[in-house]
Amino acid sequence: MSDYEDEMDVDVPVSKDITFSSDAKQGKRSAANLPVEAEDSLPWVEKYRPVSLADVSGHQDILATINKFVDSNRLPHLLLYGPPGTGKTSTILALARRIYGAENMRQMVLELNASDDRGIDVVREQIKTFASTKQIFTLGPSAKSGGGGGGGSMASYKLIILDEADAMTNTAQMALRRIMEKYTVNTRFCIIANYSHKLSPALLSRCTPLQPKNSPKVAEGDIVREMISTETIYNCIAAPQPDAIQEILDVLLSTTDVTSCLTTINTLKTARGLALADIITALAEQLTALEVKPEIMIKWLEGLADIEHRVASGGSETVQTGAVVGVIRSGAELMSK
Repeated sequence: MSDYEDEMDVDVPVSKDITFSSDAKQGKRSAANLPVEAEDSLPWVEKYRPVSLADVSGHQDILATINKFVDSNRLPHLLLYGPPGTGKTSTILALARRIYGAENMRQMVLELNASDDRGIDVVREQIKTFASTKQIFTLGPSAKSGGGGGGGSMASYKLIILDEADAMTNTAQMALRRIMEKYTVNTRFCIIANYSHKLSPALLSRCTPLQPKNSPKVAEGDIVREMISTETIYNCIAAPQPDAIQEILDVLLSTTDVTSCLTTINTLKTARGLALADIITALAEQLTALEVKPEIMIKWLEGLADIEHRVASGGSETVQTGAVVGVIRSGAELMSK
């Protein structure tokens, strides 16, 4: 028997530096474990990753097999292999939510991806420590599936996800084989690889292999069409939306009550997050499209230009908002004569 196998038979003391949360990982954290404020900067492939197995497109035979394993509470070690982009990681993360629910993912799932070190030290310390401990407290039922087992309680075993496991060293793979044998009661392993021939035969023999194929259906930019709208574009460039400017202009041209005009502008400024300088620029563009007498147009543009200068010089927005109302209303009254 080799040295590393002998060493793996001896339980090492739990290091104080090791935690069982995904926060302990040195590489990138999965989308499920990221704080809410960080989600806006995620790549779309992470932000819009399928949440449940029902959201995974294609691979219906594989999904049916996985659901059957979970429903019967007989989930084996899994090996998902195939080319990148076929949904291997998305399927496993959806499986984890199916078993534990999103609220219990941190306690019950350890995910190591391409950003993490997967050498022999990580296998001996982080993976072995996580696999050798058993959950003794009830974390509550799974969010959707009743825990994936009988009786509606959450599965008691943990889940270790090794993404791109074909990048692990041979020594680490052999050490991992021993851990899979010893802690099957406590832990299930989900191994994800692009090339199965780079994994040791010992690992392959201990996993149920599943090979997702490329989806025959081409998305053709459906997420792009769904997410990119007029509203999101204007929000991205921090410009006032045309409907808000049109509403302001309609009120200014048709309402003689100055208080009502000020209320409309201030309400839209607060609700839409508009700046007075942007409103002035957009109003000027809208006004130039109107067919009015030259003297009225000159009065509007000169007045807005003066207000814009005062705002840029640090003038009070409250006072200058009233000035905008006065300039537009004075021109509107000339139109009615």
